Amino acid sequence: MQLEFFASEVCEIEQDGVRYVLRRNRLRAQQLADSRSAKQTHLEQLCQQRNRYLAQHPRAKLATAEKAIGAKVQQLKLEAWLTVRAEGRALKLEVHPEALEDAARLDGCYVLKTDLPATAASAQTVHDRYKDLTQVEQAFRTCKTTHLETRPIHVRTAEHTRSHVLVVMLAYLIRRALSRAWARMDGTVEEGLRQLQTLCAIELRVDGGSCLRIPQPTPQADALLKALNLRLPEALPHKQVPVVTRKKLPERRKLL
Repeated sequence: MQLEFFASEVCEIEQDGVRYVLRRNRLRAQQLADSRSAKQTHLEQLCQQRNRYLAQHPRAKLATAEKAIGAKVQQLKLEAWLTVRAEGRALKLEVHPEALEDAARLDGCYVLKTDLPATAASAQTVHDRYKDLTQVEQAFRTCKTTHLETRPIHVRTAEHTRSHVLVVMLAYLIRRALSRAWARMDGTVEEGLRQLQTLCAIELRVDGGSCLRIPQPTPQADALLKALNLRLPEALPHKQVPVVTRKKLPERRKLL
């Protein structure tokens, strides 16, 4: 394998009509190296604990301690370059440099395979579209388990299920628009929405009629609205429109 093809810039190789886009992510390679180092440090601490126990308990079995550390090495998947051995009544970790170097050779390296012709998409385009899949995964994660919480779905029929998922998808589009508009602001979408919850209306009654007066928003809420190019009206007509819902609401929320 020619590792020189794996670099920070994308490299393309074509064979039998199939294009291979190669790249090495330096940041990911460093993360893997740090992870191995952290696991080794953890094992060294376990060895020190076992050695102290063996020193304080002469009747403790060295083979039992060695077996426990060996099992931990296998659990952390470090057995290719790290082994444990006994010296007297103490345990010692032994690092095999050549095996460690071999294990780290492909850190951060990945290959993308496509049969798209170069006229349809360049190597950089293929790479960038693949990276965009992380945004798709994040979108599903946001819809399912975090802010929007698609699950659990408390509906029974297929029609109601599709309707529920459609509403969540529309809500995600709104959330994405808010995220883009508030990208330069110090805060998340959830924090921004909590700020906007301070918006309220005051009912004014004059000569038998009424309207909703909109107070001046807080500076934080005003900045969020300006980022969305929204301007609040000074007043709104007050209509006694009942809210139809199967879920019981407090009396104060039944009227708009």
